[in-house]
Amino acid sequence: MKPRHPDFIVVEGPIGVGKTSLARRFAESFGTELLLEGADENPFLERFYKNPKEAALQTQLFFLFQRARQMQMLRQGDIFRPVRVADFLMEKDRLFATLTLDDEELRLYDEIYSHLTIDAPVPDLVIYLQAPVETLAERIRRRNIPHEQHMDTEYLQKVVDAYASLFHYYSSAPLLIVNAAEIDPVNNEQDYRNLMDKVCTITSGRHYYNPLPLNLQGEVRNT
Repeated sequence: MKPRHPDFIVVEGPIGVGKTSLARRFAESFGTELLLEGADENPFLERFYKNPKEAALQTQLFFLFQRARQMQMLRQGDIFRPVRVADFLMEKDRLFATLTLDDEELRLYDEIYSHLTIDAPVPDLVIYLQAPVETLAERIRRRNIPHEQHMDTEYLQKVVDAYASLFHYYSSAPLLIVNAAEIDPVNNEQDYRNLMDKVCTITSGRHYYNPLPLNLQGEVRNT
């Protein structure tokens, strides 16, 4: 039997934390539709990492239009297959806009956003993955995506801080805050099962998940 679960799950967190890989695992386990943010489709992203000031507005507007289309498709989806897993929250778009755009660019972004009249569906559960900047930087280095290698730790720290601020005040949906620094729910089966058990118990409120790391045999690793 498939586990009971929220109908619309969003996995979020800063770059390198593992949100897309975890979203894929959830979608596979639940046999459901997977909605990805599609960063690799953004033709301006590589230029942004090399020269943020020069390419920030183009990068952000591409993501805005892309996510607006995705939200429209989500609202118009098959009503008989309502279960979905996504690796992005619509609120993240403006999070990055405030980090990367100057005041005039941000005003233009906000005006375009208001004309798009984006009405994003509210998730039944948001899973926010956290990890220190040092952990994220190492994971980014290991996965070796060329344009990500231009990212400096100062920018990464700003992203981490912005996510922390966003979810400190977030109350639109049930929230599970996961310490993902020492666990590997993508590759470690017991880590994944433990997290899945927690996910399937949440129907409301704010929750914290700070598990002990496990080795491949399901035993607690020495820390």
